[in-house]
Parts: sequence; structure tokens; C-alpha cells
Amino acid sequence: MKRHFFVLAAAIFSNQLLAQQDTTLLGEAVVTANRYPVKTSLTGKVVTVISRAQLEQSGSKDLAQVLSEQAGIFIAGANSNTGKDKSVYLRGGYVAHTLITIDGIPVYDPSGIGGNFDLRNLSLAQIERIEILKGSQSTLYGSDAVNGVVNIITQNVGHKTNQNVGQKTSQNVGQKTNISQAGLSYGSYDTWRLQAGVNGATKKMNYNSSYSWVRSRGMDEAVNRGTYPQTDRDDYAQHNFQASAGFSPVKNLSVKPFFRFSKIKGALDQGAFTDELDYSYRQQSWQAGLRTEWIVKQHRFTLLYNYNDVNRRYTDDSVKSRNGFDTWSEGKYTGGEHFADLFWVMKKNKSLTITGGADLRASRSDQHYTSVGFFGPFGSTYSKDSLRQQQASVYTAVNWNSPSGFNLEAGSRLNLHSEYGPFPVFSLNPSFLLKQKVKFYANLSSAYRTPSLYQLFSEYGNAGLQPEAAITTEAGAQYYAPGNKWTARITGFNRDVRDIIFFYYNSSTFQSQYINQDRQHDYGVELEGSWQLNTNSSLRAWYTWVDGKISTVTNGKDTSYNNLLRRPRSSAGIQGSTRIGKRFLLNSNLQWNGKRRDSYYDNSSFSTVHATLDAYLLWNLYAEYGFSKNKLNVFADLRNITNSRYTEISGFTTARFNAYAGFRFQF
Repeated sequence: MKRHFFVLAAAIFSNQLLAQQDTTLLGEAVVTANRYPVKTSLTGKVVTVISRAQLEQSGSKDLAQVLSEQAGIFIAGANSNTGKDKSVYLRGGYVAHTLITIDGIPVYDPSGIGGNFDLRNLSLAQIERIEILKGSQSTLYGSDAVNGVVNIITQNVGHKTNQNVGQKTSQNVGQKTNISQAGLSYGSYDTWRLQAGVNGATKKMNYNSSYSWVRSRGMDEAVNRGTYPQTDRDDYAQHNFQASAGFSPVKNLSVKPFFRFSKIKGALDQGAFTDELDYSYRQQSWQAGLRTEWIVKQHRFTLLYNYNDVNRRYTDDSVKSRNGFDTWSEGKYTGGEHFADLFWVMKKNKSLTITGGADLRASRSDQHYTSVGFFGPFGSTYSKDSLRQQQASVYTAVNWNSPSGFNLEAGSRLNLHSEYGPFPVFSLNPSFLLKQKVKFYANLSSAYRTPSLYQLFSEYGNAGLQPEAAITTEAGAQYYAPGNKWTARITGFNRDVRDIIFFYYNSSTFQSQYINQDRQHDYGVELEGSWQLNTNSSLRAWYTWVDGKISTVTNGKDTSYNNLLRRPRSSAGIQGSTRIGKRFLLNSNLQWNGKRRDSYYDNSSFSTVHATLDAYLLWNLYAEYGFSKNKLNVFADLRNITNSRYTEISGFTTARFNAYAGFRFQF
């Protein structure tokens, strides 16, 4: 405890001289809140922006580690082995209740039980900025946007975030530019990271492409209790590639096709406290599509299309298997999904903006599992002929901005699903900006999550499942000091989710099935502040508190219990960076996560074990020095510099002190 107090005091003292650029400035434009560019002063939605400059100061971190440093987000596995799955908990909610979008297009994994997108499929080298939109957002974004939306905006020459209806859609076409960049780093666990990219523009088009590669020897993923004398490190390798282009065949019309590819392979362990010597996985995914925009006077028409293909394989091909059942097993899971969205934005005058659209989503999956165990071979197969679903939606929203400072956003969506039929949601979001200094806001909205293909049609499936449905209320205020030298925001939220899908086992019939049964109630408070100390230094700090419970039926009786497994009730952070002279940059990040409850399955006792995970404190430092007018930057990235021992997930290891060094070069 004394050591934690000393580290906290020292870090706060150092951070008084450090800075990180504010992410909630009054005049900053965001695109995720309303699906068109709007200043933060004109929306009552809670948005946090991670800029490209902040991403570049992340050193050798991955996407999950960057997101875990934001208020209200906890990612289990972020600081575990590189290849460990990353579970996103936004505002204490379920993993499957946070929607991931790429350039505003929702991405799902139809091959998974929950259907949520795997963050490991994206590299920071591909990302221009990230906008985190909190609260229920199903009106504009559809399924899974119960806790919020994480919109990952990829690099794209010519894209202007503050572009308004009526402006040209391709800013850099006609201006010849070409920028190339590359980077390399090496560090703990024999980890290499390489990235390279090129973007530019010709007279008729702009283009962007990048490639990244990660290879790590990794750590021993599971905690070893001495049960097995022989253990191994769980290695990881990943390739990422993306390419996009933009061109304007006629005035005010832009067409931007894109392609992304990710290939991952690695080793993993059987589970909590259970090492494995020959258990591996491979995952390959790609997305392809286009974004088309056409502006006619005050009207903007946007067509989005994306096809997402996922192919995963898990193989345990050793007689040394330690799962207690099989001597060999292999699971193959593939999925594909088409998503198309056509929406229209009309800015009728300076006060009124109307949005309307329709989208279509079609999913399918093939799943095969085979094993050889002590009781002979076993196999199961589900084909895309039975694992498929379709859904369509129509939606509309109105945004009214009064000259007096009062703003009102209201919208609704009707979802039509091939199994459960129609399902409506709504949103109502008033806000008021008082004298350009204080913004008050409130939200009342509903949201839903569609059952996954596995939950609907597998051997445990139930085609009669209803969507998980939520009602969220939130309210808060944000203060902007003159000149945006500092800003502070407080938000309280309350979320009720009903018809949560539960895996039910009938002890009388010895059968299992997914059913709608549980109810979830979460509530909490977020405090955020940032200060611009001078032209080179600023500071950001945050604190979040969240609590909740699950109401379920056990043995025919209603039961309630805390549902925040693996998520802390309280967490806090302080971040900053300062530029000393023109070449040297220093960034400091201190983060604390409180106690958490967890549970895991014990392969020895064949039972569920409940555990309490201790609070922990992490302190990271990043330093960068620029050469050749800062075209060449050399950096050092030090993490957990106090060598804290901590647990994110019961039975799995986390990184002690680890360090990385490398360079970035632009030419």
C-alpha cells in the first residue's frame, strides 16, 4: 500500500508538468454522434476522441491497450499475452453490448457465439482517429449499440472531419502529394513490430495503403501452479494490410472503395491455471466495400457497403493435451456478412438537420468440430444452410439547434428480423449550451442486441429468442473555460437490460438451450477533465464508478447478484505529455483499477470457483526524440515501470515491467 501511495504521489507530481491534448474541445467536430460532422457544442451525446497524435504517442501498444486508457472502458486481457482475446467492457456492460464500427460501418463476427468483432484484427498503423460514443445508440447504428459505439476511423487522404453538406467531397484531388512512412520496434517477450505505409493524391484520385507485422515469443499465458513441470511460452504473429482509394467521377460525387486483411496465428493454453503445450489457433479475416457520397445543394446521400469474412481454426493435436477429455480436437468456424446502408442528410437551415436511412444485414456461418477422446471420436457440423439470418431496418433522426443554445436530437428505428420480426427503438437527447461555457445534456434511449447465429440455430439454439432490449438514461454537464484552456465533464447513467440471453440447463431432461431470462441493471458516474497548461503541455484525468446486478431465476426462485465480473467498480487515470524544445516529447500515463470479482472453471474439481482480484496501479512512460525536422522519431516505451503484480483474468498472467524501443520515419 505504501508503495502504491508513493508511486501515485510521484506520478501526479510529474504529470503536473506533462500533457495530453484535450479530446473534448468545444469546437471540435465529430462524425459518430449524428453520422455527419457536427461540433461537440451542438450535440448532447457523450463523445471522446483519440487523435492521430495520441496514437503515435502510444509507442508499441496495440488497439486494446490504447482503448483501455480511456474513461469508462475496461478491457480484460489488454495487458495479458499479446494473442489473448480482448474483451471490451464499456460502462460495465456486457462485451456483446458494445458495437465496433470502422468508418461508421458496423462490423460483427457471425462465426462467434456472441458475434462481437475481434479488436486484434486491426492495427494502429491503419487508424487515423477513434471516436468513442457512449450510451445507447441503436437508433442510428442498430444492433449491439447498447453500451455505446467505438468508431475506428481509418487513414484516408482527402477526408475532412469538419466537412459540411454543400462542400466538395474530395479535398485533395487535383493536388499532387505523396507521403510514405515506416516504423520498427523491438522489446520485451522478443516482440517485433513493423509497419509501413504510403498515401497521397494525384489529379484525379487519392489513395492510402499500409502494412503491419507483429511477432512475439509471448509469455506463458496461463498461471502455472506447478501441476505440470513442463510449460511453454505462447507465441503470436500477425499480418495486417489495408488499402483504400477515393475519386470523384463528377462534381460533388465521391467513391471510396476499400480492402482490409488480417492473418493471425498463435498458441494458447487450455484455461485458467491450465497450461498447454500444443494448442494453436489461426484466424484470417478480410473486409471489402465502398463508401459513396453525393451532395446536391443541402442534401447529402451516403451509400455504405461492407462484406466481412472470418475464418477461425483451433487445433489441439497433441497426446500431451491437458484438457482432461480429448487427445486431439479441432474446431473450424467461418462466417460471412453483407451489410449495406443508404442514408440521407438534409440541412434545411442553420437550425434543422434531418437524417433518414435504411440498412440491410445478411449473415451466415459454417461450423465444424471434431475430437478424439477417451470415449472415442465425436463430431458436430452446422452449415450455412441452417446458420443464417437476415434483417432490415429503417430509421430517422432530427437535430434542431436553436440560436438560444438549446439543442434537441430525436430519432427512431424499426428493425425487421427474419426470426423474431419487428422491433422498434427510440432516442431523445436535449442539451443546452449556456453562454458558450456550460453544456447541460440528458439522454433517454432504447437499444437492442440481435441473437447470434449460434444462439439461434446451434444444437443449443432457440429460434424463438427475442432480442436483448435496453433502456438507458443519462444526464450530465460540461464546462469549457475561456479559450478552451480547460474543460471538465460529469455524466451519470442508468441502464436496464431485459431478455438477456441465458444458457439454461434442465436437470430433469439433461438438455441445454439458450433462453431469454435475465435482467441486468447497471448505473454509474464518470468524471473527466483536461487542462491546457501552455502551448506545449496539457493534462487529462478521469475517474469512473459503476455498479450493477443481474436478476435471474435459480431453482424456480428469483435471485439477484453482482454482475461486474472482471470489471472494477472504481477506476481512475491521469495522462499527460509535454514537448521540451522542438524535438523531445515525454508522455506519462498512470492508471488505477479497483478490486474486481471473477470466476473460472477448475478442471481438477470440475466446478466453478469464485475469486476476488486485487486492485492494481500501472505507470507507463513514453519518450520520443525527433531528427531531420522531426521526420525521423526515435522512441522508448516503458510500461509497468514499478513492476506491479496484478491479475486481469483469474488463472492468466499479465505483463510485469516491459520495455520497447523503435523509430518512425516519414519521407
